[in-house]
Amino acid sequence: MTDEEELRAASEAFYGALNSVFNKDAEPMRDVWLHSPEVTAMRPNGGREVGWEQLWDAWKHVAEVFAGGHVELTEQYIVTVGDLAYEIGLELGRFSPAGDEVEVAHRATNIYRRTEDGWKIVHHHTDKSDGAIAAFHRLEGSD
Repeated sequence: MTDEEELRAASEAFYGALNSVFNKDAEPMRDVWLHSPEVTAMRPNGGREVGWEQLWDAWKHVAEVFAGGHVELTEQYIVTVGDLAYEIGLELGRFSPAGDEVEVAHRATNIYRRTEDGWKIVHHHTDKSDGAIAAFHRLEGSD
């Protein structure tokens, strides 16, 4: 398999794990992320996590409060350079934090590192989503 084919498989695994989180199961995220203090994420709700522990807590929280959803990456563009790779694209979908349906259509960047166990995601970044921010504020009682 070529690097690009391997990375496409890693991307499919990440988006599969993300969709599992939206449907109350965070466990698949354990397999797709590098468990390191250097991993990072900047999500559509405006949140930022640094390090596997902080990120894992965030994914578990999302799984607890979401009531369904699906997101897919379209317009995927992949670049691999040695043991690092990135993809950019457009995330399209809907998800339901605590019953509020939020539609998303935002840009995304994912960075991967090759490990002994294959490509692992080390950074996930999306545009902010006004709908996601509002839904998370309602969940936290900040509205």
